[in-house]
Amino acid sequence: MNSETPSLALEAKFELLIDGMLNQGFGLCDQFFSPDLLLGLQKNLMKYHQSGEMHPAGVGRKFDYQRNAEIRGDVIRWIEPESADPHEAAFNQQIKAFVQYLNQTCYAGINAFEFHYASYEPGSFFKRHIDQFRSDRGRKYSLVMYLNENWEAKDGGQLTLYLPDREETVVPIAGRAVFFKSDELEHEVKPAHERPRIGIAGWLKSV
Repeated sequence: MNSETPSLALEAKFELLIDGMLNQGFGLCDQFFSPDLLLGLQKNLMKYHQSGEMHPAGVGRKFDYQRNAEIRGDVIRWIEPESADPHEAAFNQQIKAFVQYLNQTCYAGINAFEFHYASYEPGSFFKRHIDQFRSDRGRKYSLVMYLNENWEAKDGGQLTLYLPDREETVVPIAGRAVFFKSDELEHEVKPAHERPRIGIAGWLKSV
C-alpha cells in the first residue's frame, strides 16, 4: 500500500480514532492491523524478548532519564523508522498513512513519529502519568496498539484513561488501538495477572 493513498478500509479505521479523540477524549479502533501484520508483530516481539533484545524502559528524557521500577515495569525495543523487517516496514507504512490522513483532515502538523514494542510481565505496571515531557513538547498524540491474543478482562493489564469528567477502562485485546492527545490525557497501565501484556506504544510528533 502506498502511504499517499490509504485504502477506504484504513480510512474508516483512521476516522474511528480521530472522531473518538475529538468527541470523547480518546479514539478506539479494533482490528487496526490486518491479521497477518498482527501475527508478524507478535512473533517479532516474542523473538526479541527471548533473545534478550528488549530492555527496561525509563522515565524522563535525556538528562532526566531514569529507570524507576516503582513507576513502570515494562521492557521495550524501539522500532526503527527504516526497518528492513517486512512486518515493521508494513507497520511504519500504516503509521505514515495515518499521519498523512491526520494532517490532511485536522491540520495536525505531524512530521515525525516513534514507536516501541512493550512487554509487561505479570505484576508489572505503569503508574498514572502523562506522555509529554516538561523539557520536550514534541509529542502531540499517543497511539497504543495491543498484541495480546485471547485476552479477557480477568487477565488484567487494563489501560485506565483519566478524562476530566470520568475514568474509562480499555481491555488490551489483540488488534485494538487507542489514540489520544499526549499533553492532555493522564493514563495508567494496570498490572497483568498471569501472562505478559504485550503491545506497541508510541507518539506522533511535531519537531
